[in-house]
Amino acid sequence: MLTGIGDIAATSFVTLYCHALETRSDNPVLSDPKSVEITTELNKTLSLSGHTLERILVSGALDKRLVVHIALRAKKYDDYARDFLQRFPDGVVVNIGCGLDSRFLRIDNGRVVFYDLDLPEIIAIKKAFFNETERYHLIASSVMDFNWMTPVLRHKGPFLFMAEGVFMYLDGKDVRSLVLEIQEKFRGSELVCEVVNSIWLSSPLKKILDYKMQRQAHLGKDAMFRSGIRDSREMEQWHSGIQFLDDWSYFDSGEEKLGWLKVLRHIKLIRKTQWTVHYRLN
Repeated sequence: MLTGIGDIAATSFVTLYCHALETRSDNPVLSDPKSVEITTELNKTLSLSGHTLERILVSGALDKRLVVHIALRAKKYDDYARDFLQRFPDGVVVNIGCGLDSRFLRIDNGRVVFYDLDLPEIIAIKKAFFNETERYHLIASSVMDFNWMTPVLRHKGPFLFMAEGVFMYLDGKDVRSLVLEIQEKFRGSELVCEVVNSIWLSSPLKKILDYKMQRQAHLGKDAMFRSGIRDSREMEQWHSGIQFLDDWSYFDSGEEKLGWLKVLRHIKLIRKTQWTVHYRLN
């Protein structure tokens, strides 16, 4: 199943299986029955594979801390979307790098227009499990091919752009170019995006990070972090129209399943190793 899928695109399968494992757990952080449906079907193919990552996915042997982290992140992004739709019930949500996630099903208020955007190989798989409607659309494109914005621009908005687990895999210049293009084309929109602290992108910390991703998580060599920021307000320096609203780290959640890790929210460098920022693009 993962043959022919790039290393970065393959990370979406890890996210999917984390959702399914957490949904099946006691007192789940996230309820995502669609992920259970999809993984059950995918297991029929992945169980025949000899690839290490695929064997781990099928066996459910993912790190429990990772499962909770991914579930908490998805829940928070759902909350961001619901908050946006409370303020703008007829708003437009664009889920950048959507993977096989079913956010639309979880947050649909009956009025939202929702776009799932990802690489063609991921959207091809997604079409086997999701049907497009008048309010739910799939776009098969690299996020850096700005032609994906054309169908979105047919709507009046307001717009919410979400990039969960995406920007860190792009080069810094590409992230900046993308954010500025959205800011230019969709004035008054909001952006919720996950970022990595750029301090982790220089040696020796970068070597530690790469080791954890490729040797411990068994991700491919191209699935590495390429960009980050030092603090939540850094993007404000890119354009006067970028306004910081708030940020969130999964350490902030107070979730009991985090156990002793909850105390790490008091350590700034740890809390902001990988976190989420929320902006208005004026």
